[in-house]
Amino acid sequence: FGIMLGTDSFSPNSVFISTIELFVNRLDSVESVLPYEYTAFDFCADQSEKRPSENLGQVLFGERIEPSPYKFSFKKNLECQSVCLKSYNTEKTEDKAKLEFLKKGMLLNYQHHWIVDNMPVTWCYDVEDNQKFCNPGFPIGCYVTDMGRAKDACVVNADFNDKDTFYIFNHVDITIFYHLVESEAAGARLVAAKLEPKSYKHTNLEKPDCTGPPMSLGNKFNGDIKIPYTYSVKFVEDKLIRWASRWDYILESMPHTNIQWFSIMNSLVIVLFLSGMVAMIMLRTLHKDIARYNQMDSVEDAQEEFGWKLVHGDVFRPPRKGMLLSVFLGSGTQIFIMTFVTLFFACLGFLSPANRGALMTCAVVLWVLLGTPAGYVAARYYKSFGGEKWKTNVLLTAFLCPGVVFADFFVMNLILWGEGSSAAMPFGTLVAILALWFCISVPLTFIGAYFGFKKSGIEHPVRTNQIPRQIPEQSFYTKPLPGIVMGGILPFGCIFIQLFFILNSIWSHQMYYMFGFLFLVFIILLITCSEATILLCYFHLCAEDYHWQWRSFLTSGFTAVYFLVYAIHYFFSKLQISGLASTILYFGYTMIMALIFFLFTGLYVCRVKVQSLAKVQQNLVGKRGPLLEAQLTQTSLSNQAAFCWSTLPIHVTNLKMSENPNHTNSY
Repeated sequence: FGIMLGTDSFSPNSVFISTIELFVNRLDSVESVLPYEYTAFDFCADQSEKRPSENLGQVLFGERIEPSPYKFSFKKNLECQSVCLKSYNTEKTEDKAKLEFLKKGMLLNYQHHWIVDNMPVTWCYDVEDNQKFCNPGFPIGCYVTDMGRAKDACVVNADFNDKDTFYIFNHVDITIFYHLVESEAAGARLVAAKLEPKSYKHTNLEKPDCTGPPMSLGNKFNGDIKIPYTYSVKFVEDKLIRWASRWDYILESMPHTNIQWFSIMNSLVIVLFLSGMVAMIMLRTLHKDIARYNQMDSVEDAQEEFGWKLVHGDVFRPPRKGMLLSVFLGSGTQIFIMTFVTLFFACLGFLSPANRGALMTCAVVLWVLLGTPAGYVAARYYKSFGGEKWKTNVLLTAFLCPGVVFADFFVMNLILWGEGSSAAMPFGTLVAILALWFCISVPLTFIGAYFGFKKSGIEHPVRTNQIPRQIPEQSFYTKPLPGIVMGGILPFGCIFIQLFFILNSIWSHQMYYMFGFLFLVFIILLITCSEATILLCYFHLCAEDYHWQWRSFLTSGFTAVYFLVYAIHYFFSKLQISGLASTILYFGYTMIMALIFFLFTGLYVCRVKVQSLAKVQQNLVGKRGPLLEAQLTQTSLSNQAAFCWSTLPIHVTNLKMSENPNHTNSY
């Protein structure tokens, strides 16, 4: 009688097999950033079989899946089967080191992660409010302190009461739930796999009976120590769970939906508030200013300017450090498109937790293939800024931001290598990453830059004055730093709840699956960054400060600084990470995430319908004649485009410019 598990344990294709393969993955802990392979703790291993192949995302996340020595067949119950017997001589340095490492794993609450038919083998237990929580991992053991306080899993058994003692879970009761397939007379599908870790000393090592006192290890080792490993297997038919929904019982044990909806509503309130302010400003600017222009009777009246209209001749002046800004814009474009496409595929279900490593693999591949838009955007903006060092621009776009990320990642990898962690990237994978970067991403960046430089620069609707206008003394709120600091608060307020779940998923090893919420928050973040930047840019232009390019980038990009501050708060308030290596790794990876987030949010999305404004101005010019054409074009249209001009080029089409040589369309 066979079970439809697939051609192997990682494929949904239905093929009848009777032997169920159980795979083991790397062990991790909420108190350490360092994961380790299954064999690092000297557990029973199966060296006769080859490891299943792993994709790039699994390797980057430190997954190390290998076959286990736990063997069983479908519908064949087993009781207290012996796996192996581990013997240690505490007089030998090697054996003592193995026991010390095992003791360290129990002290830091390292967790097993087992897999059956691509399903995590879960440990389900009762929590508060009579709810059941299903953990996709289970501990290797636990520790009772010298004060008699039971830590972690030691609280589940009253027999774990000896002070300053370690208890190892050397036995597991595995329960396999299956669902009979109606269309197949002799077929079934596995729908769940659960276990309960236990500890037995096994007085009879040759014929264990899984009874007796728990297997304890004193803090100080004496003499020879023998640790027997056993397991039991039971098969249970479940007619309620379908194969297509077999992950639900794991995901439903993490009830965060209400909090997610609260986060969405909170973010929408912020968006509505900002949208209302932007709408009021646009209505004030368009309606009142247009009405004022319609009442003018002379050019002298039209030339009476005030507020942001005074800087129309300087608003398109190239920014300082235009090379660096264009490089950041190019890299931000690459990250933005990668994030958008990855989240879109995740919402469609292609990158679900069942598809291991697919999320990271998709992100890396997309980043590599998106070198062309990065090079194009950087080149196009650098050319518009009047830059001439095109070779430097291309090289910086291809190597600056990716190089900083890779250097940080390489240092973290050296620490992982030194600690013997399974998360250390193998040398072959490191070479493959470099090959993807240098052989695919860099050439694509050069191609994009070629087309960007070949195309004419972004044309602005007014000419820039030769002599820069003097900026008047600014109030405290219109100075650069206060405005930038204030600009990142609202975007961060839209994402901080979602950020909590993401950090939990990464550092507390919880399963993240709410990509629909994440995509919605992603869209809200874009809108909030755009509107907050528009508002602050408008206020600064009203104060006659025309240095808006860097300020716009940094205003929304400062959200990454709030992310960094929150990550520091999360480390000290939520995590229990200890050890210098783990601390360095946490902040090293956090800096990578903060840099990526800075480039992403700095590339804020602010596309104002400039063509619609141009049509409005054309209608006004048609009614009032050519008298106001140049003035209207300079003031209302060009400055509306000025404070909303972002990384997306502004194309002003069908715009009538005055034939007056003082108001040409040149830059």
